[in-house]
Amino acid sequence: MLFAAVRRGDLTEADALERHEGLTQLKMRLLGDRVSRRTAWRIAQEQGWDTTVDAEYLAVTRLQADALVTVDPDMAARARGVVPLAPVESLSVS
Repeated sequence: MLFAAVRRGDLTEADALERHEGLTQLKMRLLGDRVSRRTAWRIAQEQGWDTTVDAEYLAVTRLQADALVTVDPDMAARARGVVPLAPVESLSVS
């Protein structure tokens, strides 16, 4: 929501990030950490997206220096050029 508010011009990026920081200090369980959330924010911003939803997956992929495996063609299209992609067949079961 904060990212969308910045995109609409309702908040400055500095104000949104300050509010975002306040939210991260609340005592609640969240997946990820500040680095992955900031990376997702940056990816969404660079790609011109309205939300960070897809960028969260790409942020984890980037931070892990890994490749994204997805069967979703829309997600693959969004990820192309942002992170490496790998086919489902590249997964192995050990």
